[in-house]
Amino acid sequence: MEFASKEYFLLLLLLIPYILWYFLYRKKNEPTMRMSDTYTYQYAPKSWRMRIIDLPMILRCVCFILVVIVLARPQTHNAWDQRTAEGIDIMLAMDVSTSMLAEDLKPNRMEAAKDVASEFISGRPDDNIGLTIFAGESFTQCPMTTDHSSLINLLRNVRTDIAARGLIQDGTAVGMGLANAVSRLKESKAKSKVVILLTDGSNNMGDISPMTAAQIAKSLGIRVYTIGVGTNKVAPYPMPVAGGVQYVNIPVEIDTKTLSNIAATTEGNFYRATNNVELKKIYKDIDKLEKSKMDVKKFSKWHEAYQPFAIAAIVVLLLEILLRTTILRRIP
Repeated sequence: MEFASKEYFLLLLLLIPYILWYFLYRKKNEPTMRMSDTYTYQYAPKSWRMRIIDLPMILRCVCFILVVIVLARPQTHNAWDQRTAEGIDIMLAMDVSTSMLAEDLKPNRMEAAKDVASEFISGRPDDNIGLTIFAGESFTQCPMTTDHSSLINLLRNVRTDIAARGLIQDGTAVGMGLANAVSRLKESKAKSKVVILLTDGSNNMGDISPMTAAQIAKSLGIRVYTIGVGTNKVAPYPMPVAGGVQYVNIPVEIDTKTLSNIAATTEGNFYRATNNVELKKIYKDIDKLEKSKMDVKKFSKWHEAYQPFAIAAIVVLLLEILLRTTILRRIP
């Protein structure tokens, strides 16, 4: 909690002369009664009214303090700020074609890739990271952001059957996926710009060839790390049949030569992941990339928080008036 008008706290200094006046001057001028001998009252117990005789004064002080807090305008805000952090700009380009449903990685290629990518994103809190998905066509699932919670939610919401259900044209447009990711990085001012391209096939769709997209990436100073995911030779694929699922072995056709050339052209690296463990090791290797300074801007929304203090001040004031005019009433 912060205060928009802290200068009002200087009013609290007025409590000092008031308290001194109450205990030193006012009590001296209260009416008294002369008695010939006070011995009788020496050990007389104090009534409960006498014990709380100064309570109205305490309540007035508390009420004054609460009013000053209200005047100082207490505010709360989201814990977002603007700071300089060490990070790089990264676009994840992920293949979502139907072949990613193959279960040579557990539970399947797509889910394994999503899990490892989520862990990678969580481990780089200061990076600008975005997500492009592609099959026979490509689009940006999430632009580059430091709001990694939203990015991970969008990544996890990518359906493994997005191409099978016709929501995106099936196929493997590696060139289009890379070009889409590169287009998101072309305006970046970061020292290090990276695309992590993950696919389990070879380019068979799209208007842009993978090497053309690689040349564009090179001209913009973008390094591309390519990952070919899938076991060697064949992989079990769930084929829907009447009343259930039948598994068939499909050939693994990863264009390792093209993926390797893309990485070499852009001064990146090419990796092969035939199981979940290897895939995790690949992302850990990429995690060692150089970092550069970048400004992280986060929106901050302020909320006025004076209401509880104002309500408390009214309650305390009413209680003081009630005590002063009833059980603690003074005569005269």
